[in-house]
Amino acid sequence: MTFKESDHAAVPFWRDERYLQVIAQVVVVVLVVLAGYWLTRNLLTSLEDLGIPLSFKFLGIEAQFDIGESLIEYSRTSTYARALLVGILNTIKVSFLGIIFATILGIVVGVARLAKNWLVSTLAAIYVEALRNIPLLVLLVFLSISVFQRLPRVQDALTVWQWAFLTNRGVYIVWPQPDVGWDVYKWFLLGSLLVGLVVAIIKYREGVRTGRMPLYWLWGGVVFLVLAAITWFIAQFIAGRPLLLDFPHLAGRNFKGGKSLTPEFMALFTGLVIYTSAFIAEVVRAGIQAVSKGQREAATALGLTGFQTMRLVIFPQAMRVIIPPLTSQYLNLTKNSSLAIAVGYPDLFAVGSTIINQAGRAVEVILIMMGVYLTFSLLTSLFMNWYNKHTRLVER
Repeated sequence: MTFKESDHAAVPFWRDERYLQVIAQVVVVVLVVLAGYWLTRNLLTSLEDLGIPLSFKFLGIEAQFDIGESLIEYSRTSTYARALLVGILNTIKVSFLGIIFATILGIVVGVARLAKNWLVSTLAAIYVEALRNIPLLVLLVFLSISVFQRLPRVQDALTVWQWAFLTNRGVYIVWPQPDVGWDVYKWFLLGSLLVGLVVAIIKYREGVRTGRMPLYWLWGGVVFLVLAAITWFIAQFIAGRPLLLDFPHLAGRNFKGGKSLTPEFMALFTGLVIYTSAFIAEVVRAGIQAVSKGQREAATALGLTGFQTMRLVIFPQAMRVIIPPLTSQYLNLTKNSSLAIAVGYPDLFAVGSTIINQAGRAVEVILIMMGVYLTFSLLTSLFMNWYNKHTRLVER
């Protein structure tokens, strides 16, 4: 059989799938860009017609409103920009602490759900199922109105060994305050922290090299605490007492001294922790159950205890299943902190809403809030992805 030259002619580009795929992607990108340009142009034009063109110059205007609690100095004469910064720091504060405590509580409850003790596993299951099926907003309002606002008055405060006082005005706890030797001790403390980190890194690399991962974080923590205790006495001998425990005490109609935690913060913090911990518990339980039963049997055959089996065998393998959904829970906790407005806590969204009502700059403030929450989410995802990459099992 003979073939004509025309039989081997190249396929026209309008029929070639490779070209069609590229053309389709280019067309989609162009359409998306044009749609974004049209929406942006329409927004800017509408704002100009209303006499409020897009501008962020209002951030330099005095805020003229108070904020209940702040990590930095703030007053009514501060600018809108500083008010937003207060809200951002308050959001970081409740989110960071919430992630830490929700993770600890979630791991405990998740392991408890797999306990052989019927009572323990049942209580853990009830905890998880109850909290997962209650809207977070309802939980926050309940904690605020029915728990923290119902605590005793200041004069009848509940006390915990004089170290903490629970009242309807807030929780007051003992807190260290810098003393005369703090300027010297803080450098010793920094050095102790660096040494602890170095020890932890050395132990971690030793575990990677030998295949027997030690409690490197525990080693680093013990070294840090020991050095901190030793340098405490050195600093006290050189410059005087570094820190002084400031105990809260009743003075008139309120407590003075120590550290005060407002009812609004406690309601939001507690709600975020117990709500998110229920989801983290399920993530932990699923990760542990994803590990083959033979791994536990092999560890038992080697004579490992239950704690050693969980730490050295089960949990390292479960982490590759746990970390991806755990990242989502961290992101959810950070974004759910915007419900703080329901309990009166001055987070970013609450402060931004006040600025919108006063300055009338809804678009600009919402853009700032979206950018901040997006930044928080991206940084959290970046860190968790890095952690996942360095802890995942490398299969040969």
